[in-house]
Amino acid sequence: MATANKGLSKVEVMLKWDPSPLGAPDHDLDLMAATFTSGDPHGAPAYLVHFGSRSPDGTITLNRDSRTGQGLGTDEEMTLELDRLGDAYTRVLVGVAIQQGAGELTFGSVAHPHVRVVEDRDELAQYDFGDLAGATAATLAEFHRQPRGAWQFRRLVHGFDGIDADTFGRRMGEA
Repeated sequence: MATANKGLSKVEVMLKWDPSPLGAPDHDLDLMAATFTSGDPHGAPAYLVHFGSRSPDGTITLNRDSRTGQGLGTDEEMTLELDRLGDAYTRVLVGVAIQQGAGELTFGSVAHPHVRVVEDRDELAQYDFGDLAGATAATLAEFHRQPRGAWQFRRLVHGFDGIDADTFGRRMGEA
């Protein structure tokens, strides 16, 4: 767990949801992480990690990417090695977007979406999307670098209505 001096180091974000009903189009939720520099902490991301990708320096990795919500355990998992992230980066946002291939889906349309944010064995947060039923994408967590370099966590739940995953990636910094 983060201490007053060291801050966070390696964080995992885990997303789970139930598959869509038999015969209905698959629900595809995607974890996304956006990094921001001190020069533009609320603008366009310096880079985005999503859809089976990883950061250029290997500090943020999408380890598991599901397109259906089927299977045991978590459906998507992302690892953020904040202690290895370059000094230019001062803010990282993590969110979830719903792919909109079969018409507009909202979190209220998806059965049992749930996110957990952990460091080691310590749970930093969990969300069930109950207050985001009308949103198609949402930021859930913010990690920000303190002046002395330690990373801190802040719950940052902000829903976005009527946008797709690509647009969400460009607009995450608005949260």
